[in-house]
This record gives sequence, structure tokens and C-alpha cells, in this order.
Amino acid sequence: MNVIVTGGCGFIGSHLVDKLLSKGHNVTVLDNFSTGRRENLGHHKGTGNLQIIEADITHKDNILPYFKGVDWVFHLAALADIVPSIEMPDKYFNSNVNGTFAVLEAARENNIGRFIYSASCSCYGIPDVYPTPETAKIQPKYPYALTKYMGEELVIHWGQLYKLPVVSLRLFNVYGPRSRTSGTYGAVFGVFLAQKLAGLPYTVVGDGNQTRDFTYVSDVASAFLKAAESDICNEIFNVGSGGTYSVNRLVELLGGEITYIPKRPGEPDCTFADTSKIKKVMGWQPEVSFENGVKKVLDNIEYWKEAPVWTSDKIEGATKEWFKYLKD
Repeated sequence: MNVIVTGGCGFIGSHLVDKLLSKGHNVTVLDNFSTGRRENLGHHKGTGNLQIIEADITHKDNILPYFKGVDWVFHLAALADIVPSIEMPDKYFNSNVNGTFAVLEAARENNIGRFIYSASCSCYGIPDVYPTPETAKIQPKYPYALTKYMGEELVIHWGQLYKLPVVSLRLFNVYGPRSRTSGTYGAVFGVFLAQKLAGLPYTVVGDGNQTRDFTYVSDVASAFLKAAESDICNEIFNVGSGGTYSVNRLVELLGGEITYIPKRPGEPDCTFADTSKIKKVMGWQPEVSFENGVKKVLDNIEYWKEAPVWTSDKIEGATKEWFKYLKD
């Protein structure tokens, strides 16, 4: 197949590109390198069926030529993180909503065979039900969550109205090698790994008993491929690990000292995907256990040697807007 991966030099995107190339597909990556890194695909240098294009997905006319003759589009390009989305909602709307619109239109105008969207479990906010099914109430708490859900709404609408064959995957707490190493205070794995390399204690939010559906990145990439290979259209699927694990358990596996920081408003005490739909309809199953996944990350810990190191004081300053706007 001829395939486009937007955001293909990013964390999840680069693992998806690995999988697509291993299957013999021809892959074009569109990435503006705002968070993606060329090094994430450096091991494919000289590969004839991969081209990497520096492009901004919000400019449809610039990306349109690359969609000619393409069979599958995987749309992963987006801005992530809570704090910067509160501080810069305009940038998040432009990237995650206008960008999705532009990619959809480029796909529609070229009669793309499959369109797979990377959605976020953050659309559920603080869920009322665990494990959380796709039918749960949508209640985003901050602009990142809202704009990712708005992108999903566009995708499903284009599928219904224009008959574009679309699937949306709501991802839960993805972790693994190549997760982001820079940017405003963000995901727990990147923060902890940089702290471990620096010999600093882990900054555990609250009492550390909150749990997350940590899902290993290769399992997520497999879900994207399954969705593309299927004939399923206009459906939304959760993608999770099948379990939920405490931050204290993560610290136990990583090994090291702890310093506790205040619990953050607007955050759920638990994320836990109901994955019965994707298992039944697509036959997808996660394969990497949490313990094995953490081991794989530790085996690649040098990747985070240049990541910013967060201390309690730095986190307090970086999350000031978070506490200001998300407080009860």
C-alpha cells in the first residue's frame, strides 16, 4: 500500500512507520517537527520506500500533492499536553481541529481507501464508569482534550457524509521508547525517566495510588494497522492495555526515591479502557504486559538523557495555569 503518516516522526507515529515498513508498504511521513524528531526514524536511513516531508498539515494546498495515489492515511499529527493547551488554546485549535480538517479534505479529494484517526481518552474527562466504554459521556476538561475530540467529530462526520472510510482510535496512556523528551511539563514516563537519569526523586502526584491504563506503544501501532487492514468504517474504538496500574507500582518497577507533590485538579483517579469492542470487532489484543513494557523502556533509557529534568519547584511554576483554571 501507499501510505501517509502525519506526525510520523513523533513517538507513536515512528513506531507505526516501523510496523508499516516491516510489512513492505510505501510510507510518506508528513511532519513539521514541532515535537517529532528525525532521529526517531534514523534507523531507516536509505530505505527506498520511506520519504520524510517537512510540512505543516494546516496548509492543505501544501500537503495535497502527497495524497495522490495514496491508499491509507494515518492522522497522528497533533499538539499534546494539558498545560500548553490552557496557555495557547489558539495553537491547539489550529493544529488539532484545522489541521484535521485539512488532512480530511486532502484525503477526500483523492478518494483515500482508509483514514485512521488518533483520538484521545482525555475526551472522557473524569469518567463515571470503569472500565470506560466508547459510549461513556464525553466531558473534556481542557483545550487539548476538547480539540482532539473536535477532530474526531470531524472525522466521523466526513465518514458519514462523504463516505470516507474512517476509523477513530481513542488511545489510553501510551508509553514506550521515543516518547517525547522536551516541551512543557507533560507525561509521567518522560518526567520519571529524566529524573532517574539525573539521580533525583520521582515527583509523584498526590499519594500515587491513582491508576492509569498504561498501553505499550507497539500494541498501539498494531491497533492502527489492524484498523487499516479491516473493512470497518465509521467506528470508534478504545485502545488500552486491558488493565490499570498505579503510579506507585510504576515507581516500584523503575526503582528510586519519591517526593510527593499536590494532587492536580481535573485529573481522574483512574483511566481504564473497556476494550471489549475492539477485541470483538477487530480481533486486536495487547501483547506487552506492563512489567515487560517498563523493562523495555529502561533498556532504552539513554534516549531521555537530554530531556528536561523536572523538580517540585519547576513543576509548581509550570502548572500554575493548570491549578488556576482547573480548580473545582
